[in-house]
Amino acid sequence: MTKHFWQTVGLGAVAGFRSMTAPALLSANLVKFHPQGLVGSPLRYLQKPLVATGLKLLAGGEMVGDKLPQTPDRIAPPVLLGRLLSGALVGAALYRANHGKTRNGALLGGLVAGVATFGSFWLRKKATRESGLPISVVGGFEDLLVLGSGLALSKGSSAGAPAGYAL
Repeated sequence: MTKHFWQTVGLGAVAGFRSMTAPALLSANLVKFHPQGLVGSPLRYLQKPLVATGLKLLAGGEMVGDKLPQTPDRIAPPVLLGRLLSGALVGAALYRANHGKTRNGALLGGLVAGVATFGSFWLRKKATRESGLPISVVGGFEDLLVLGSGLALSKGSSAGAPAGYAL
């Protein structure tokens, strides 16, 4: 298995927890290293500073909005679709940047994001019920988990780095 396979699995899972965090972290990384694999691809926009900043703002807004009582469950069809697309985007970009098949990355990232969405929904409900903590507090712990693992996955490897360099 290649490194970008495991990164796609990891960031796809992050997308299942928080849809905007995975693309925001990957885009921030791609701004530093303009991989040749994205040249000429529509995915090349992920390595633009303005896009990276916009995705970070969206990720922050999602983390705040997630705690509001009127926010729909992550398994609601429109929300689930966003998470699937986020995982697919991250997977496609990682595979393309590493000269792999974009379609394979998109399928893998989307599939993992879907599984992680349902798994994280169940885990959050269970953690809230068993801990007695308010759901917003559990959501805050979830944010810390997502940010920590997402940073490790996006920066702790060679995603987007020129050949021979690690981030």
